[in-house]
Amino acid sequence: MIARWRRRLWGWLWRAALGFVALSVLLVLLFRQAPVFGSMVMVERKVHAWVAGEPLDIQHRWRPWGELSDHAKLAVIAAEDQRFLEHHGFDLVEIRRAWQASRNGGRLRGASTLSQQTAKNLFLWTGRSWVRKGLEAWFTLLIEALWPKQRILEVYLNIAEWDSGVFGLEAAARHYFGVSAGQLSAAQASRLAAILPDPRGRDAARPSAAVAQRSAWIRRQMNNLGGVAYLERF
Repeated sequence: MIARWRRRLWGWLWRAALGFVALSVLLVLLFRQAPVFGSMVMVERKVHAWVAGEPLDIQHRWRPWGELSDHAKLAVIAAEDQRFLEHHGFDLVEIRRAWQASRNGGRLRGASTLSQQTAKNLFLWTGRSWVRKGLEAWFTLLIEALWPKQRILEVYLNIAEWDSGVFGLEAAARHYFGVSAGQLSAAQASRLAAILPDPRGRDAARPSAAVAQRSAWIRRQMNNLGGVAYLERF
């Protein structure tokens, strides 16, 4: 009897695992072409606001690659993931540096790539756990295998969180500067990229000294990468 129930349990687990793999592959293939009109992080923020009894208006509008500022594309690469075009989803150089810094007594810092952040924002939630990190790694491998780099950056820019309820570059550009996503200047784009580590605690329109300093650093990195001509590598 016990052996039979054990075999059934293993059978259910295998079917559930295969079903999850098939569903996740289908979702990633679907979003390779289809516009992304929402994300799991948007759902998470909305649910948290509902539970807390606080109104939250989600501002989000999809914009295709050609309608996104080249300055913004370059700024987020310069700020978040300068080896974006070289790695396959995981920046082993940054992971090694972060690990070495923690061993030397420093704080363990994040080393997430744009691919990892896209996978997390689109399919998962914001909490920290080994389960979420494992799922993040799985979806990162999938989008790296099934999407071109241009698509990863396009989706990232369209779902990134830039303030409470403000998601995507179009909403962020209008929220902070009153312009469309395609009209952002290099200075404006660098400010938006500068607040990404803490988008609900920083302000791109009225930057603190720390945000202004990081924004200037990002613009220097944009120049070091070769300016918007860098995007010809996509």
